[in-house]
Amino acid sequence: MATGGEAKNEDALKDFFTEVKEIEKRDSVLTNDQQIARLNRPGSTYFNLNPFEVLQIDKDVEQSVIKKTYRKLSILVHPDKNPDCIEDAQKAFEAVKKAYETLLDEEQKKACLEVYVEAEGSLKQEIQKKKKKLKKEGKDDSVPEDDPKVFEELYHKKVMTLFADFQQRRKEKAMMEMNERKRQREKEIKEEEEKKAKDKYEKDWEESRTVRVDSWRDWQTGAKKKKKKDKDKGIPKGPLRPPKLVPEKR
Repeated sequence: MATGGEAKNEDALKDFFTEVKEIEKRDSVLTNDQQIARLNRPGSTYFNLNPFEVLQIDKDVEQSVIKKTYRKLSILVHPDKNPDCIEDAQKAFEAVKKAYETLLDEEQKKACLEVYVEAEGSLKQEIQKKKKKLKKEGKDDSVPEDDPKVFEELYHKKVMTLFADFQQRRKEKAMMEMNERKRQREKEIKEEEEKKAKDKYEKDWEESRTVRVDSWRDWQTGAKKKKKKDKDKGIPKGPLRPPKLVPEKR
């Protein structure tokens, strides 16, 4: 159960968030030049990783609101509507389009919402550790983060940092998947080449079969003829005659 001080802090935090939402609504009607400048401001590479911040909407809005906001903002920053700053307008338009496509995908949207949950949980855990340390030292456990404005600022930074980490992990995952696809393709190519070599060998072996059989038959025929010839040489033709007697000399 929350103590009186904690309840007071919670109420102050709610009031602050309400004020922030009102400011966001006010900022959401910025002119096209202001929106383009916002989406190209220093650090936009990191700020624009958060699709909710790009579209200037609360993370809990309905899908219909996301779609409506995207249409309005995409028209506002479209390069065709801003010929005097086409390059910046193109970057802004691409940021808006990417944010919308991210939130249109349920899995990606869920991952983005988890970033907020992780950021809030991590920050609260850090605050609890600080308070616990102060209590252990016998000191007042009040911390700067008790101020809703300080908390929101740190919360915003934490969210931005985690989105950057999330983007890095996504890139690493994509790289791993790409390398795995490349490895698999190389394996398939190697197997295909080995199969082609094997098929060629078997084809060449089969095609040379006739030549080998004919060569064997020729060799067999030649061997038989030679054997018969040798045999004929060793046996005289005609009737057998006794050897001629030679008189003995004394």
